Amino acid sequence: MRIDSVTGIGQIPADSWNRLHGTHYPFLRHEFLLALEESGCASVATGWSPCHLTIHDDRQTLIGAMPLYRKTNSFGEFVFDWAWADAYRRSGLNYYPKFVSAVPYTPATSTRLLHAPEADPAVVKRLLLDTALALTRQSGASSLHLLFPDPAELPLFSAAGMSLRKDCQFHWTNRDYSCFEDFLRTFTAEKRKKARRERRRIAESGITFEHLDGHQIDDALWQRLMPLYASSFLRRGRNPYLNEDFFRRIAAALPDNLLVILARLCGEPVATAICYRSADALYGRYWGSAGDFHSLHFETCYYQGIEYCIANGLRTFEPGTQGEHKLARGFAPTETWSAHWLSHPQFAAAIDNYLERERAHIDEYMDSARDHVPFRKE
Repeated sequence: MRIDSVTGIGQIPADSWNRLHGTHYPFLRHEFLLALEESGCASVATGWSPCHLTIHDDRQTLIGAMPLYRKTNSFGEFVFDWAWADAYRRSGLNYYPKFVSAVPYTPATSTRLLHAPEADPAVVKRLLLDTALALTRQSGASSLHLLFPDPAELPLFSAAGMSLRKDCQFHWTNRDYSCFEDFLRTFTAEKRKKARRERRRIAESGITFEHLDGHQIDDALWQRLMPLYASSFLRRGRNPYLNEDFFRRIAAALPDNLLVILARLCGEPVATAICYRSADALYGRYWGSAGDFHSLHFETCYYQGIEYCIANGLRTFEPGTQGEHKLARGFAPTETWSAHWLSHPQFAAAIDNYLERERAHIDEYMDSARDHVPFRKE
């Protein structure tokens, strides 16, 4: 087997990459990663320098791959290690560069170790992980981080000496609901009344919704959508992670995996939620609005997505990171993970100790959050 590191996903044939196990997940598709790189969103300039690992067999067939980036910042990762970087700085050490295996700007769980259907998964995954660790050591980088990996791979990471970090998101599960009202009937009377009131406010305001895939969005509409998408970033004082060129590329390359929920008032776009879908899941990613409309965020980002999942038979809805307000709308606490290896032994020991205590805190937080879901006890 031959192991290489490539500086761009475009150096790998799309068919070879997309036949690997794990690329049924839209964010690991060759088209998605290529759009990030060719649009400049994942580049040296943004701190995401591609160095993807590949494994070929003796017939030159790609049998394994790992999305990997050399990072010079911690933006767009959603597993927050700014305090670690600051501790390194105060100790006179360099935290950057580091290596990160993740999908840029995408806090959704999936494998990070891809393998061909005919390959031995255990052998390929261990070889990819060992290679990433060796690259980290040999390059002098501070650390290696695998973000939002498949939980089934956690024992492999532990065996390789990586520390595990636990976190929590809020996900919705389809219990074979026939319609949105069928879903609401699982709520307590008080919570059901509140959800109906939120939806009624939007309907009475005259706001209507469209669900659009990539085929249905033309250049003119993208130009209207981008200021809405950018608004939520600009309100927080930073530029958007993704640009219009990226979204246009995704709409052209993966039109059936893109879902844009568009809110209109008097025919004019006033809000949007940009989502992605796989065969069985919906992933909410970005939201923005042109003004402050009561309950519009809940309707656009949550209720419309739930209705879409029920209508299309999707099993889960992952609306993104953080947000206890999701609990009252029927999203339950769900654990997420990351794995970390630090080259500095004292820092590695200190962070491992911290992560052990943090996991206990996350467990307590999730237990407390479960007490606030809106469902009837029975």
